[in-house]
Amino acid sequence: MKIVVKLYAMLDRFLPPGAVDNQATLDVAADATPASVMASLNLPSKYCHLVLVNGVFVAPGERTTKTFSEGDHLAVWPPVAGGAPAKESKESAGG
Repeated sequence: MKIVVKLYAMLDRFLPPGAVDNQATLDVAADATPASVMASLNLPSKYCHLVLVNGVFVAPGERTTKTFSEGDHLAVWPPVAGGAPAKESKESAGG
């Protein structure tokens, strides 16, 4: 069966040759799971932070049991950190 895999940020380098715009169509087994697809792409599990199937979050404990249907979309994001720490104001610094 065919599914579409979308890998974001630094993960896109794990897509197979010929991938376009951070996505590829893969032929997977009927019993494929997000975990098995990510393993087949050699994605380091520590970098698979946010995993969605058809836009729905797949919790880490479900990634080895959730299966796909024809045409499903698997999207994976690495951990993302936000911005610089807030600057301390003069008032809060005692000044």
